[in-house]
Amino acid sequence: MRKFIVFAALMFFFQFVGAQVTKSTDHYEQVWFGYFNQSRISKRWGFWFDGHLRTKDNFFDSLSIAMVRPGITYYLSDKIKFTVGYTYNNIYPADNHSGISQPDHRIWEQIQWHTNYSRIRLMQWIRLEQRWRRKIAGPDELAEGYSYNNRLRYNFFFQVPITKKAYEKGAVTFVVNDEVMVNFGKQVVYNYFDQNRFFVGFNYFLNAHSNIQFGYLNVFQQLAAGNKYKSTDAARLFFFQNLDFRRK
Repeated sequence: MRKFIVFAALMFFFQFVGAQVTKSTDHYEQVWFGYFNQSRISKRWGFWFDGHLRTKDNFFDSLSIAMVRPGITYYLSDKIKFTVGYTYNNIYPADNHSGISQPDHRIWEQIQWHTNYSRIRLMQWIRLEQRWRRKIAGPDELAEGYSYNNRLRYNFFFQVPITKKAYEKGAVTFVVNDEVMVNFGKQVVYNYFDQNRFFVGFNYFLNAHSNIQFGYLNVFQQLAAGNKYKSTDAARLFFFQNLDFRRK
């Protein structure tokens, strides 16, 4: 709970910072769709896959991002796991490349751990990303080569049941989720702070292994120029599956 309070305070700090730079902040309204699958196939091994679609603005005004992210997971224990994976991110035409999509490739490493109490569940992860984004030659042309940067992400996910049922078919949980992202390395000049994502919503459990999550997401991001910010209000709809293929 102390960690939750600390990161909630960080979230409010970033929102306060955003309020102070309103004159240089662009505002967007989006919808984020996502699918997550974490499956275990043996005592030590499993796999990860998630895929995403995000709209650009006015909730349903074209697409901004399509992403797939597979990975291989090693289980240190039932509660702690380490994943290595690859991400392909397609950035649909935007202001500086209005006539062409921009590819983004990433390698990522993640440690994830779970803490369960009688009814409360906490999930946290730390993820390190190495990112290669294709350079832009003009509005309709990609340039040769890629720009590179590193990013560190910390994700905190808290949920508590609001029904008598807990984490089984028909149960509903209240969810608070915050993720902070920080850029680092010699290639970063102005925006060491990358973005903060704060989510509040609900999980509905289709069964003990699958649930639908829906709610409100705010993304506050500092762009590479350093004096330009982006604030996004989004409706987020995710589908989660945690499957176990081990023999009983």
